[in-house]
This record gives sequence, C-alpha cells and structure tokens, in this order.
Amino acid sequence: MNQSLIIISALSENHAIGQNNTLPWSLPNDLKRFKALTSSFPIIMGRKTLDSMRGILPGRKHIVLSRSNYPSKPNLVFVKNVKSALEETDGYKKAFVIGGSFIYALFMDKATHMELTHVHHQFEDADVFFPSIDYSQWKVINKIDNPTDSKHAYPYTYKTYIRL
Repeated sequence: MNQSLIIISALSENHAIGQNNTLPWSLPNDLKRFKALTSSFPIIMGRKTLDSMRGILPGRKHIVLSRSNYPSKPNLVFVKNVKSALEETDGYKKAFVIGGSFIYALFMDKATHMELTHVHHQFEDADVFFPSIDYSQWKVINKIDNPTDSKHAYPYTYKTYIRL
C-alpha cells in the first residue's frame, strides 16, 4: 500500500511556527483546514506539540515522539523513534506530521507531500522555527491565496506540495 506522509504546518516569512508554546497568529480558517485534512488520520508530533494542544484532537490517532516514558492511552501512543512512529501509521492511507521543528526535520526526507500555510508576515519574537526547505525537491500542485479580513490579521497562502 502506498501511504502518503504529509508534513502540515503554518509558517511565517521568517519560518516562525511558534511563540511561547503557542501559534504566533490567529488564523481560524487555517485551523478549520487543519481539522478537515487530518481528521481520521494519524498525526505525528513531539511532546512539546502535544503539550501545547488543549487535549486530544477527536478522530485522530496521536503518535508522540519522546525520549521520556509516558503511558499510552486510547488514541495516544508514545514512541521513541521515527521507525516506531511510522509503524504506528500502518493501515492508514495518510499520516500527518504536525510538529514541532525537530520533528519536522526528522521526517522531512520521508515526507511525500507538504500542506503549508504561508503566513505573509515576519514574527521577530517567535522562538520556534520551521526547518529549511529545499524547494527544488518539491512541486506546488495547489495554491489558494487568502486576504486579511475581520478574523485574519495577516494574509496567507495555502500551498500543497508533492515531492519530485
């Protein structure tokens, strides 16, 4: 079975993805898109990303890479390495890597797709950044521009990438 391994993230022009264990922006439509894309598929993350969430996201198996030992619960599995994380996604058509920075870097060479929301702003106070991307390895297959509005202070663009 050919499984898609998809990196999904929102990142600013300076690759910011986090600030004080939260997102540096509020983009409600991006969160809705995240939910629509990831629902019913496994999501792979680091422990700090799990800690930044307000609990377990419904309808998704959470696979957390951590050096520490934590007990697994329904829809929450802790693993020690990339191989174990990928084994936990067996049987699914897709799996998503949702962060943070170190986890993205670990899976970058294994990803088949990226779903990136490019936030058109620089966040100088950010403390977590998306790793560098070799765009020569990727092709944009879908692009949607989104302007500012009453709920979105920054313009942003959804881009779907497929590995060449």
